[in-house]
Amino acid sequence: MAEFSKLLTKTDIQKRLSLPTKCFKSLPSLKGSHVRDFPAIDENGFVWTFQCSTRKKGHPKPVLSKGWLAFVRHKELKVGDRVKFFKEKDRSGPATPFYRVEAEKEIKIFGAIFGYSPIVAPFP
Repeated sequence: MAEFSKLLTKTDIQKRLSLPTKCFKSLPSLKGSHVRDFPAIDENGFVWTFQCSTRKKGHPKPVLSKGWLAFVRHKELKVGDRVKFFKEKDRSGPATPFYRVEAEKEIKIFGAIFGYSPIVAPFP
């Protein structure tokens, strides 16, 4: 089951992935900072490095910036598509979690959303 998922908006496609504050518990610890890079593996086994950050002042809403737009372009994501992040434990080593990321295209039939289909794109 996904740690969190989001239907993509125009801002998510053009600038950064803006996440609800409730996603904090699923993201890597910022360890007293307001920014941290973390890797996520897609369905092809390619490792994407995303940067998670929060505002220094005010509401600490998390966003993914660095690496995010390259992921969007490679997967050809559009408004209405969905992205899912999964947090898993490495069974071969220490209990350090790693992340998986999946993108899904919105499927419409006669203008109605019918469901979502996984995107499997070749390596960048």
